[in-house]
Order: sequence, then C-alpha cells, then structure tokens
Amino acid sequence: MPYDPDKHHRQSIRLRGYNYAQPGAYFVTIVCQHRECLIGPAPVRVMVQAWWDRLAEKFPMVESDAFVIMPNHIHGIIKISDPVGADLVGANPCVRPVTGQTHGSGQTHRSGQTHGSAPTADGPVLGQMVQWFKTMTTNAYIRGVRQDGWLPFPGRLWQRNYYERVIRNERELNAIREYIVRNPAHWEEDSEHPDAAPPIAQRGRIL
Repeated sequence: MPYDPDKHHRQSIRLRGYNYAQPGAYFVTIVCQHRECLIGPAPVRVMVQAWWDRLAEKFPMVESDAFVIMPNHIHGIIKISDPVGADLVGANPCVRPVTGQTHGSGQTHRSGQTHGSAPTADGPVLGQMVQWFKTMTTNAYIRGVRQDGWLPFPGRLWQRNYYERVIRNERELNAIREYIVRNPAHWEEDSEHPDAAPPIAQRGRIL
C-alpha cells in the first residue's frame, strides 16, 4: 500500500499554530484503547459507520470522504467546507494562526491555537468533531454491551489521543483515499495490529 508520509501518518504531523477550524481536508485515525479489537463485529461496524455518517448532520460544514473500519481503529477523511463556497481540496498550511484565543481555563496558548474550543466564529475545530464521534460511539457501544452482549471495553472505548494530518493537495488526497480503501487487505502488517510492536510514543492530540 503506497501511501507513506512517516509510515501512514502514525506519527502525527502537527502544524504549530495551525487553525484546525479552517476549511480543508484532514486525514484522521482513531484507535481503540489498548488496541483491543472491539469494532470488527458486524453490528459494531454498522454502529460506527452510522455515527461517522452523521458527522455532517451535527456539523453542517463538514463532509466525510473515504472511510474504513478496521478491527481496532478507523481511518477517515474529514472535509471542512468553505463558507463562501470555494472548492478546496486540501487545507492551506500557510494560513496565519489565530491569536488571543482562550480555552475553558482562561489560558491562552502561545501559538494562538486553542485546545477544545473553536478558534473562530466560523465553526468547530477538528478536535471537537473527533470528540463528538468518540462520545456518540462510546455511548452506543455501552448500550450494545448491556442489551446485546458486546464485549466490554477496558475503561474507555477509544484511546485518549487521535492522529490527524493536514492534507496538502489533490495528489496527497488521492493517495490517502487509496491507502484507506486498501487498508483491510494489509491488516496483518498494520502497525495497529495487536501483534505489532507498541508505538514508541503516542503523538496524537489528547482529548
């Protein structure tokens, strides 16, 4: 499977001061806690897919693109549309960061990027979308455990972090789409496979 940048973006390429609410496309990976294979069974996959499809209902400026559910993680492309209707393929890493924004504690990040709050009035940041998806799927999974005997999860369904990559251009977008589509065929060699060596460090954003 060709797509590589730093081994399929497992080590997330974070752009310092980048405004993750701005229009563009983002490649997101969310992994189950302890890499437990909990989302492989068909009923669970249906549930996870349904909540992913509802991202656009919750966040009207969002469009989902390629998406795949693996036994213990998901890959997906989230597009945040331009309010003025421009057709943007990739997010623009050259946009200046927002400054003077604060999060719930009233502190301001030196880079100007907030953690967990929208840095502009235009819409939510990527992290809020991921957190909403995690919350909805976790609640639905708990119902499945209680009502349908799904395997219980160890403390939490998803890891506290997630991985994202700002998609820079059309060529990268197409390469990531192809990687996502081909991912199931390469499950045995996937770095999130339970038999794979654990990652040296978790570099995703904490939620």
